[in-house]
Amino acid sequence: IEGAAEGTGLGIQFLKHLQRTRLLLHLVDLVPLVPEEDPVTQVRLLENELEKFDPGLLHKPRWLVFTKADLLPAEEARERAAEAVAELGWSAPWSLISAAMKTGTAELMKRVSGELDRLVAEAAEDLDETRDGGRADPESGAP
Repeated sequence: IEGAAEGTGLGIQFLKHLQRTRLLLHLVDLVPLVPEEDPVTQVRLLENELEKFDPGLLHKPRWLVFTKADLLPAEEARERAAEAVAELGWSAPWSLISAAMKTGTAELMKRVSGELDRLVAEAAEDLDETRDGGRADPESGAP
């Protein structure tokens, strides 16, 4: 999506869509077709475009998903992903998947579903608190 923040291609519509999401998944090729585009470079490019378009997007929950793990031996794939996570200083959740081999995808979907449920519940609680104006529950009789 390089240049998307400046309106390149359909990127601007995609970035506008991201503003309405609760959770961003950065899908990054663990073994990119172009060697210069290593996973760390890909993530930094994504973050740069997000920041140019709307710095608030960087404050949304963001997870890192390394794809094409099947192109490397399992241990090497895990090591390469862990090295990228360390180099990025990534503290949010991350996953290693292979869509072609269907490894890691079911687990990722379960984790995403659980996180979305949590975020929706959290938003509902915040909305309830906003509606109540911070007042105590009227049914409890507590001040």
